[in-house]
Amino acid sequence: MSAIQPFHLAFPVKDLEAARSFYGSTLGCDEGRSSSEWIDFNFFGHQLVAHLAPEECGHTASNEVDGHQVPVKHFGVVLTMHDWNALADRLRENKMEFVIEPQIRFQGQVGEQATMFFLDPSGNALEFKAFEDPSQLFAK
Repeated sequence: MSAIQPFHLAFPVKDLEAARSFYGSTLGCDEGRSSSEWIDFNFFGHQLVAHLAPEECGHTASNEVDGHQVPVKHFGVVLTMHDWNALADRLRENKMEFVIEPQIRFQGQVGEQATMFFLDPSGNALEFKAFEDPSQLFAK
């Protein structure tokens, strides 16, 4: 298998300036090209594009995973444990309101992982996770 290439994800936002502040300042994503309708972000090495589409925003459905209600529609990235901890600390310092607080999911089981969920200003759910043992990412 060849080296992993960056993914591209386009998603709706209610307000481009709020998205610019959240993804740029809160998450630390560099901004790329933009227009009056969209903004590109370097989302931890991946191309994330916030498109102005207020009518498309928000999440509603959730499923139970390891005792928590996980938003069905969500996106995010797998970080190193060091980077995950640094992000969790930064978000706590910035008083982020978590959907699921930073924690270890499936502790002592196959697939043990650090995870946290929160919403962007448009109601898009994000999950960031990390593994002490990266081989557990696709473990059954």
